[in-house]
Amino acid sequence: MREAILIVMGVAGSGKSTVGRLLAEHLGWPFLDGDDFHPAANVEKMRQGIPLTDADRLPWLHHLRELVSRSGSAVLACSALKESYRRILAGGDPRVRFIYLRADPALLASRLENRTEHFFTRVLLESQLATLEEPADAVVVDASQPAEAAVQAILQGDS
Repeated sequence: MREAILIVMGVAGSGKSTVGRLLAEHLGWPFLDGDDFHPAANVEKMRQGIPLTDADRLPWLHHLRELVSRSGSAVLACSALKESYRRILAGGDPRVRFIYLRADPALLASRLENRTEHFFTRVLLESQLATLEEPADAVVVDASQPAEAAVQAILQGDS
C-alpha cells in the first residue's frame, strides 16, 4: 500500500482501537489512538457521562491533525463523528483516507457494557449516535465481524 494516513473512525464500541492497532501492525506503520490525546478535562467530562461539545473537541482534533501531518504513513483511531471534524483531520492532505466501522447500536451498547478499563461509558453512546454524520467518502466496514476480518476488508477495499 502506498503512503497514507488511514483514519479508522466510528462511534464508541465500534472497534476503532482494536482494528486500527491490527491494521497498523499488518502494514508496519505507527498507530495513534485519538483517545490517548484527549485533554484531562475532556476525559473527566466523559467519565462523568457528559457529552463533549464542539468547543471541547476542536483543540483535540487540531492536535491530532498536527500529529498525523508529521507522519509519513500512520493509522489513527478517532471517532471523527462529523464531516467538519473529518475536514479538520484531513487538512486537505491527499494521503488521508477514512475507514468507517459501522455497527448496529445494540452491538455497540453490548460492547460498551463489557468494557472495564475505558473512560467512555455507555451513557454517551446515544450522544455519539446522534452526532454521527456517516461519511460519504470512506471505506465502510462491518464492525460486527472479527477484527482480523475487518482488517482484511479494509485492505481489500482500500488498495
